[in-house]
Amino acid sequence: QPFFKQKRLPIGIQLYTLGPDLAKDFEGTLSAVAKIGYTSVELASFLGRKPADLKAAFDRAGLVCRSAHIQGRGGLDGDLGKLAGDLATLGVTTAVMPIFYVPDRFGSAPAAGETYPGFLRRIAEGMTVDDWKMNADFLNARGAVLKKAGIAIGYHNHNPEFAPLGDTNGMEVLLKNTDPSIVSFELDVGWVAAAGVDPMKVFAHHKGRFSQMHMKDLKASTRPNYVLSMDPTEVGSGSLNWAKLLPAAHAAGVRGFYLEQEAPFARPRLEAAKVGFDFLAGVAV
Repeated sequence: QPFFKQKRLPIGIQLYTLGPDLAKDFEGTLSAVAKIGYTSVELASFLGRKPADLKAAFDRAGLVCRSAHIQGRGGLDGDLGKLAGDLATLGVTTAVMPIFYVPDRFGSAPAAGETYPGFLRRIAEGMTVDDWKMNADFLNARGAVLKKAGIAIGYHNHNPEFAPLGDTNGMEVLLKNTDPSIVSFELDVGWVAAAGVDPMKVFAHHKGRFSQMHMKDLKASTRPNYVLSMDPTEVGSGSLNWAKLLPAAHAAGVRGFYLEQEAPFARPRLEAAKVGFDFLAGVAV
């Protein structure tokens, strides 16, 4: 029986996947997302819009938004009361930090002549155990405040979290040093695989810590690395075994499933989103 039908769970999409389309035709893109069959979306940002306007647009398209990515700098380190109010307006119940909080010593912006991806790769290569512990402390502290307002906090990984640091790595430090009653995780299985790690083993070793998942696929040509590199493809067209991975995620506690695809795209983004949806809707377990 198809996994999502069996579990009675929606197939969601992270709107980052459709960034340029949303910028060109916001309402039309949301309508197209709903027509594909998606009923749930996750925000990567507020897209320059007021929360009430976003909520109205989602309602018109017949979509719900329960999760939003909120940056550490300029987001979770700001006015949490206002943030909680904005998220409540949207109907969002989980605020996810989408990437590590950059330690102050790296600065807050790329150096002269440095691209933003290059800036992030430089930081990723320089992260220490103490830096990851700082991130865990940040998530605990900000999460405790948001929890009182009815908002859960989560953390979304890339692949630098799996770079060896002695006998541990950043992901293990985050899992060990965050309070399970406050901080949950959104495992991006594509980035886990890009690090050369089996995401099913991560789920199995840390059951109960993952509430959400990014369903992302990659080509077998991807070379294991820890510096934000992968050869992406449509979900179902790559190297991940979804018939085993989806049940493993569910058994670990995942209930929020969001398709996400990285650039470059081999076909129009909405078409890629439909390819992924149609595949996932048919995955039998």
